[in-house]
Amino acid sequence: MFKIQAETQDFLRGFLPHLDETPSEREVLLCPPFTDLSILSKSLHGSRVQLGAQNVHWEESGAYTGEIAPPMLTEIGVRYVIVGHSERRQYFGETDATVNLRLKAAQKYGLTPVFCVGETKQQRDAGETESLITTQLEKGLVDVDQDNLVIAYEPIWAIGTGDTCEAKEANRVIGLIRSQLKNPNVSIQYGGSVKPNNIDEIMAQPEIDGVLVGGASLEPESFARIVNYQ
Repeated sequence: MFKIQAETQDFLRGFLPHLDETPSEREVLLCPPFTDLSILSKSLHGSRVQLGAQNVHWEESGAYTGEIAPPMLTEIGVRYVIVGHSERRQYFGETDATVNLRLKAAQKYGLTPVFCVGETKQQRDAGETESLITTQLEKGLVDVDQDNLVIAYEPIWAIGTGDTCEAKEANRVIGLIRSQLKNPNVSIQYGGSVKPNNIDEIMAQPEIDGVLVGGASLEPESFARIVNYQ
C-alpha cells in the first residue's frame, strides 16, 4: 500500500529510462495499488512493462463491498494479478479455498495469476515447510490451468524482515514446487527481502526464474538494479 498517483508518475520517470539496458527476453511487471492502475495503464502503453493488480475477486459482479472483479481489471489493460500473497492470508483471512477461487476467476477472464505460497518461521522451525507448501499447491491448483500461471515462493519469515532465505535453500524449495507441477515450465519466482545486493546470487540459481519484489521496488534505482541483474 504505497504511492499515490503523483508518486507513481515520479517513480516511472525515474525507472523507465533504466530499461534501455534490460535484455529483451526479461519480463518486467508492476503491481501497484488499485488507485494507480488506470494512470499506469496509460503511462505504460507502448512500453515493455506489463501491468498487474494485487488481488482479484472470484465473482464477475455482486455485493462484495471493497472487492475488485476480474473484468474491472482487464478493462483497463491489466494482464497479471497477485493471488494468495502472504499478507492477504495473514491479515485478511485468505484461505487455500479462496485462493483457488481467485486463481480460476483470474484465468477465466484472461488474467495470468501470480500464485503465492510459503511458510511462516514457526512452520519452518517445526520442519513443516515441505508439507505446508505441498498442501498449498494441492488445494490451490485444483482445476487451474498451469499453462497460464506464475508461482511465487515467498517464505513469510523473510518478507520485510531483512532475513533473506539463502539462495541455495530458495532454489531447493522451488525445485520441490516444480516437481509437483503438471507443467514443469511454469515460471517460478522467489520473493522475500530481494535487494540489489542479493539479486545476482538469487538469479544464478538454476530453478529460480524470477523474483517478486516488495520494499526494494519502491525506489526506481533500486528496482532497476534488480531488473538489470548480472
